[in-house]
Amino acid sequence: MENQKFKIVATQSNIDWVGKKVTGAHNGTIAVKEGELVLNDGNLAGGKFIIDTTSIKILDITDPATNAQFFGHLASDDFFSVEKYPEATLEITAVSGKHIEGDLTIKGITHPAEFDAAVNINGDVLIATGKLVIDRTKYGMKFRSGNYFKDLGDTLIYNEFELNISITAKAA
Repeated sequence: MENQKFKIVATQSNIDWVGKKVTGAHNGTIAVKEGELVLNDGNLAGGKFIIDTTSIKILDITDPATNAQFFGHLASDDFFSVEKYPEATLEITAVSGKHIEGDLTIKGITHPAEFDAAVNINGDVLIATGKLVIDRTKYGMKFRSGNYFKDLGDTLIYNEFELNISITAKAA
C-alpha cells in the first residue's frame, strides 16, 4: 500500500459552471485555489481542494455593465456571499472505482456530494475530470427558487447547477 500525493496546479485546473433558469442558462468559470489528491497503489483514494469563490466569472454576458451587475449578484448573500465566504471546499471521503463521494462546503454549510470522475496518470502528472450537480438551496441560496417562492413565472431559477471540474496535479 503505497500512498502518493499530487499537488493541484491551480493555473492548469478549472471549474466550468452552468446555472439554468426557465428562460435559458448562464455559464462561466470559477478558479481552483489549491489542494491535493492522494493515490493509493495508483488509484485515487482521497484529497481535498479549495475553490476561490471570489474568482467567479460569467462568460455568456458580454456587456461589461450587465456582466458586472450579475457578478455582484452572484457575489452577494443571495448566492455565494463571497466577502464572508471567499472559499468553498470539496473533500473526498470515499472512492469506489470512478465513483467519488465527498463533503462539499459552500457558505460554511457542508453536505455530502457524489459524482463520477475520470482519472488519468501520465508519469508525475494526474488529470482528473468530473461533473457535480448541486442543489443550491441546500447551501442557503434560495433566490428565485420555486421551493421557496410562488408565482415566479419565467423568473424562476432552477435549484440545481452544474460544476464541470478539470484538475491537473503534479506528484509532490
